[in-house]
Amino acid sequence: MLNVRCKFCNKFFYAKPSWIKYGNAKFCSKQCQYEGAKTGKWTTCFTCQKDIYRTVKALRVSKSKKYFCNKICQTIWRNQEFRGPRHANWKGGAHIEYREIMRKHGSKPFCKRCRNKDERVLCVHHRDKNRKNNDISNLMWLCHNCHHLIHNHKVKVLW
Repeated sequence: MLNVRCKFCNKFFYAKPSWIKYGNAKFCSKQCQYEGAKTGKWTTCFTCQKDIYRTVKALRVSKSKKYFCNKICQTIWRNQEFRGPRHANWKGGAHIEYREIMRKHGSKPFCKRCRNKDERVLCVHHRDKNRKNNDISNLMWLCHNCHHLIHNHKVKVLW
């Protein structure tokens, strides 16, 4: 048995000559072998500032160049960063609640197509499909099912 120095922790350990011959006597333990195989680098979580290890590929493919310890930290950052006009589904800001407009003008809440009176499934439809045109003549009550049919299947309102 020969005394060999570990490539990772520089500690001396005993190795068989056959291990050295085949190039296997480089690390004193499996833990040192595992740690010695890492090629990435340590960085900090953008949200909580905890130290985290990232591989070379993870460092290279990150679009934002911000790194997170878990999905919770990533979601916290994303919900602060991408809200309002920067959100992909942003439609233009605070709209007036259409239901309130209809109720103020005394419109009875029932579907104009199927006559459903369940307010849990009713929504307000814009006849000209312009959400910013909140004139009472442009608005009408529809249930979600009829609203879908009108927008996606070009079904006409019965009355």
